[in-house]
Order: sequence, then C-alpha cells, then structure tokens
Amino acid sequence: MNKFLRIALWSLVAILFVGTFVYLYLNSRPKETRFEIVSPSTGSIEKTSVLTGKIEPRDEIEIKPQVSGIISEINVEAGDMVNEGDVVARIKIIPDEGQLSQALSRIENARIALADAESKHERNTMLLDKKVISREEHETSATTLAQAKAELSAAQDAYSIVKEGVSKNNAKESNTMVRATITGLVLDVPVKVGSSVIQANTMNDGTTVCTVADMSNLIFKGKVDETEVGQLSVGQPMEISVGALPSLKLNAVIENIAPKGTETNGANTFEIKAAVKAEDDVQLRAGYSANAVVSLSKVDDVLTIPEGVIEWAGDSTYVYLLTDTVKGQKFERVAVTTGTSDGINIQVKGGIDKDARLRGVAITTK
Repeated sequence: MNKFLRIALWSLVAILFVGTFVYLYLNSRPKETRFEIVSPSTGSIEKTSVLTGKIEPRDEIEIKPQVSGIISEINVEAGDMVNEGDVVARIKIIPDEGQLSQALSRIENARIALADAESKHERNTMLLDKKVISREEHETSATTLAQAKAELSAAQDAYSIVKEGVSKNNAKESNTMVRATITGLVLDVPVKVGSSVIQANTMNDGTTVCTVADMSNLIFKGKVDETEVGQLSVGQPMEISVGALPSLKLNAVIENIAPKGTETNGANTFEIKAAVKAEDDVQLRAGYSANAVVSLSKVDDVLTIPEGVIEWAGDSTYVYLLTDTVKGQKFERVAVTTGTSDGINIQVKGGIDKDARLRGVAITTK
C-alpha cells in the first residue's frame, strides 16, 4: 500500500513539473501582433471650422425720452410688437422752479404789453375816425396789438410746456409721449411706472425706456481663431445651428471680419458677423446661442485614407505598406504626400495608389 502511495506521489510531482515547464515555454514564445488592413478610397475631403456665437438683431434701438420726469404709464412689455410712432410710455413732468418762474414772468410781461397795445389801438381808432392821425399809424398800432396777442399765447404755451410738458397748440406731438422710432419687437423694458427718467443731452445718454429691434434682420456674431481667420472671406457661406432649436439649420453669409483681434484666454480671436437668412415662419429670439460651420477648403474625387494610419515625423508623413502575408504580416515604411484633412480622413497626393494595402490598428495577437 505504501509503495502505491509513493508511486502516485512521484507521478503527481512529475506531472506538475512537466506542466510548469510547458506553461513557461509557451509564455516565453514571442507574440505576433496582427493589424487591420486598410485600403485607400476615392472621395471628397472638406476641412471645416466651427465658430461659436449668438444670434442677434442687426440693430437694437434704445428708445429714450425727450424730457425728464417720472414714468406715469407704460404701454408695452417685452415680447410686444410695436409700429413706428406708437406711444410706448408717458412721462409726468416735474417742473423746474427756475424755469417755471421765468415762464410766469414772461406771461405777466406779455399781458402788460397786450394791455398797452389795446389801449393805444383804441385811442388810434378814435383819432382815425376824427381824421387826426393817418391810416398808416392806425395800421401800425393794429400790428403791434396782434403781436402782443401772439406773444401772450406763446408765453402761455411755454408755461404749459414747462409745467406739464404739453404744448396747448400741439398736444398730439407732446414730448411727454415716448414713441417707438422703428417697427419691431420690444426686447426689454428696464423701467417701471414711477421710475425717474432723464432726457438725453450732452452730459449723459439719457434713460432707456425700452429697447426695440427688427427681428426680421438678424446676424450671427461669433469668434474665429487667428490661425483660421486668414482662410475666411467676406461673402463666404456658412451653416448656422441654434442650440435651442436643434432641428433648425440656417444659411448665412459672412459680411464682416474684424480687422483687429482681441485676446481671449491667451489666444487672439477675431469677430465675425454674418447675415442670417431665416424663413418668415421661424421664430428666433435675440441672444440664442449658435454654432456656425464654415468650409475652409474642399477637394473632390481624390485618394483618401484614414488619418489614423499616417505616421508623422516632423514635416514628413509615412504609411506602412503590406508586402507579405505568407509568414505573418510584413510591412514596408513608405513616404507619402498628404493634402487636405477633415480630422478623420486625409487626402493622399502621392506615394501610394488605390490598390495599396496599409497597416491599420492592431486587432489580434498570437
């Protein structure tokens, strides 16, 4: 029995020894890497650039009051359509005491002058009836009387404007009515009823009552890196994608490239403006974030290969050409001349033909 156990034990040791030897031998053999084989194809290559920016109205008009005072009425809110001449707000005048005093003084002087002119004209009328004075003197006094009446009316009107901001003779064109200067969409109303407003003058820009824009005339405003700005030109088309409307694609045409760049995060960028062509049934809002895709270069019917098979060495480019498959895959390093790239595929101008078989990515090992 003991002899049988010894034999079994030695047999197990031998099996373990041989198995270990075989395992180490198999793992010590060199591994063969196999690669995917890629063939060139004929197609088009287009290099594009993506610009980030916003959709904006070409002109945003700030509506400002013609007089200073307090907002007593607002007739619009953001999102309303207005026509040129529509009253968007009314202003209550807070009269200046000095100007009010001068206006009252002018009225008083006008009344005194009118009373004097009336008295002289009545006297000249009686003298004319008695043929004491000439008709010319009578007509002169009549003219003076008419001028005195006109001056009193003007003084009273000036007082009304100072006190209430309303001309008695032209109330419809009152400066207290703030009117839209263009037809468009109200984008913002930054004031409320009771807010104080100041008219524009040489000392300040005045208070904005509302902002109006023509939303049928839109532009894309974005930034382009200095490495690509030289490849853009005025009149070049681009395609706009709006983030809020993912299914919408808009056509645009570059109409302005800034002559001076600005530094952003250490890189120089140039502002691009493009006229957006939108259908009438498309509702766009000012400030929508958007991306513009513009073609920098394009070639058609050229030999292309995946950019991943290219080996870059300084200014030179190489591919590995399959030369033998009998005893495993064997490749030869071949220099190629490349052209336009879209980041995925690249144009090959020379070095290989369409029948070439090239080394791709590693797929299996043995």
